[in-house]
Amino acid sequence: MMQRWLTFVVEATLMDSIPDFQSFEFTANGKTKPVFFKGTGPAVVVMHELPGMTPECIALARRIAHEGFTVFMPLLFGEANEPLSIKMLGYAVKLCLSKEFSMLATQRSSPVTIWLRALCREAKQRCDSPGVGVIGMCLTGGFVLSLMADESVLTPVMCQPSLPIALLPQQKRALGLSEDELAIAKQRAATGCQPLGLRFSEDRTCPAERFVQLRQEFGDHIDLTEIDSSPGNPHGIQRRAHSVLTADFVDEPGHPTQAALEQIMQRFRRDLL
Repeated sequence: MMQRWLTFVVEATLMDSIPDFQSFEFTANGKTKPVFFKGTGPAVVVMHELPGMTPECIALARRIAHEGFTVFMPLLFGEANEPLSIKMLGYAVKLCLSKEFSMLATQRSSPVTIWLRALCREAKQRCDSPGVGVIGMCLTGGFVLSLMADESVLTPVMCQPSLPIALLPQQKRALGLSEDELAIAKQRAATGCQPLGLRFSEDRTCPAERFVQLRQEFGDHIDLTEIDSSPGNPHGIQRRAHSVLTADFVDEPGHPTQAALEQIMQRFRRDLL
């Protein structure tokens, strides 16, 4: 009885965080995390970035749900619907010490990807989808390649993949997953599950060398877009721009970030509907 009551309290608290979303607690690989979801139709898993599940991330999920998909947002750390704040520094320190996130490893994926794969399978089953789309951003951007090891993932989208943290030259090119996982991702990409990748051209958090390495590994079986954020660019994008679909997204016709989102939606429609 006590456990059922605690579950009710947790779910009620989560729903208060984002009132127009429903939520549930999902357990896999010995880990339990809350998941928010909204919409109808095929499943799309949206993984939030380092600042946490910010209002901008939630706005992205609403846009996708509005297009006829069921969006699942796992809360990997922090609090839901929390604006960008000084707390981000605390999260960064905790994640560096966490066993779930491999912040510096060049050829090893983060253990949390095992839980995320299970969530992808759960989302596919709940929605009776042919498969799921996944969007990873910043901290979670590189997780997408690891998730491709699961057959449930049909549309993988990497936005400004920022792990491993590029402190050393070899880390700038590193993709942050094992050789076995990379081999599986390349095989799936060659047979139709082609990844999409997005970054701003001057973004140092997601270094240009990483996209060079992705082109080298995947060849013609990856679709990479680098949005011009150099000084004097025609859209006035700031040089420090980082988050293509959230904090630096501009919802205006003709803006390259809106075009990037539409490119993603076209892939979701093609692969999932």
